[in-house]
Amino acid sequence: MSTTQSDRLRGLLEPLVAAKGLDLEDIEMSKAGKRRMLRIIVDSDEGVELDACAELSREVSDKLDESDVMGEDEYVLEVSSPGADRPLTEHRHYVRAIGRLVKFQQVEGEELIARILDVDDEGMDLEVPGVKGRKATARRIAFTDIAKARVEIEFNRKDKKEEEA
Repeated sequence: MSTTQSDRLRGLLEPLVAAKGLDLEDIEMSKAGKRRMLRIIVDSDEGVELDACAELSREVSDKLDESDVMGEDEYVLEVSSPGADRPLTEHRHYVRAIGRLVKFQQVEGEELIARILDVDDEGMDLEVPGVKGRKATARRIAFTDIAKARVEIEFNRKDKKEEEA
């Protein structure tokens, strides 16, 4: 997708998404044969429900039909949440991941898996799980030291609500 088209799409859709209390995370355009796929990725601090995606999809479709930003060729529109495996790239992504286990690839190459405890403007406080019966340790990491970060899926971890019950 050209930068101009991407900018035009973002300019057209961002106010619509924001009006729903959501963040426009990404716009992806792909081509498979003659078909084009336009994927709109949205999120919020509370997450995104399927009904909200469906409603937004109808509104985005209407807005795109009114404009010429997609041209005359057919396309498939998909509105979805980012999913659990998306990379953490924005400050708000780290805030939303508080309490989650995250795999960090640091700038100097070291890999670290830790739970995010708190996030501020410079970085975050982490809890590094203990290994072989050792206690967890506290650690601080600055955003400038992070090359990549991604939430680790935990299948056996209890939700905070379950722990409080």
